[in-house]
Amino acid sequence: MRIRQLWLTDFRNYRQAELRPDADGLTVVVGANGQGKTNLLEAVAYLATLESFRGAPTEAMVRAGEEAAVVRAEGERGGLTVLLETEIRVTGRNRALVNRQPLRRARDLLGALRVTVFSPEDLALVQGPPAGRRSLLDGALASLHLRYDALRGDVERVLRQRAALLRQAGGRLSSEVTSTLDVWDAKLAELGTALADARAALVGDLEPAVAKAYEAVAGEPAAVSLSYRRSWAGPLAEALSAARPDDLRRAATTVGPHRDELEITLADMPARTHASQGEQRSLALALRLAVHALVTERIGEPPVLLLDDVFSELDPRRSEALVGTLPTGQSLLTTATGAPAGTNPALVLHVEGGRILS
Repeated sequence: MRIRQLWLTDFRNYRQAELRPDADGLTVVVGANGQGKTNLLEAVAYLATLESFRGAPTEAMVRAGEEAAVVRAEGERGGLTVLLETEIRVTGRNRALVNRQPLRRARDLLGALRVTVFSPEDLALVQGPPAGRRSLLDGALASLHLRYDALRGDVERVLRQRAALLRQAGGRLSSEVTSTLDVWDAKLAELGTALADARAALVGDLEPAVAKAYEAVAGEPAAVSLSYRRSWAGPLAEALSAARPDDLRRAATTVGPHRDELEITLADMPARTHASQGEQRSLALALRLAVHALVTERIGEPPVLLLDDVFSELDPRRSEALVGTLPTGQSLLTTATGAPAGTNPALVLHVEGGRILS
């Protein structure tokens, strides 16, 4: 889907706003810090993922003093006009509509729009905790097929139920706790293995693309490798059984896909601890570019690129290299200083105090 028009109502610092990005090229949004540049990209990404790429809670996306925000986008997909709408509420359930038809669940909106987000916080993909890398893989899987988003949701639901039972047990394994744990363990073994298998297969597909993208961004070849490390050995059902005494003591599930790791190495050394910050930034960009390329190949059309002030964190050489490697298609880029050298924007807009100025 290509976005032709975006409307915001009471979203972040926007009371009312309308954005018409270029449908096929680069739209640059310029503005000082705190004026609302990132909020525009967050709104687009929310329509695609129903999450804030900044990790913000739902209520933070609603304008202060209001009960709800509305984000609407009209675009084109397969020659047809598509209207996406979502209402984000401070309390109560959020709503979503496609072509003015309400969806039974807001999550049924997923897949109508796909985005790839680049942000300065992407450095955490390499140097941060494993949760960010797992989230990258799960987001990529959901972009490839919605069943993976449902699978992740099922795994999270079982983990919550199992954790609640472990807390309730208080370290004591009664017959009732045992029988209920057996049920949740069987479900987690099935669903968790399926999620881990999907992630591992994705990592195998991404590895050559990440190495290629890293060479392009860094400007030099390097041995980049990815590996998916499970938090257990053998069948997950057996690992859960063996870990049960420890899980009861800790009141937590200690093995499963929620504890797995995506390991990234550069020149045979762990990138998280041994790569320089410049190398880590190049790796983070390469991860995003690789996911974008894989989704484009599998789906048949590129996601919308959202670049949130990423050039401010790059040296001139890496900035120039990134400009040269950005894929074609609809892109929105925010910056405080103007379009980076080498870019050829189709449209430049200015943002000031929650208002979009041409």
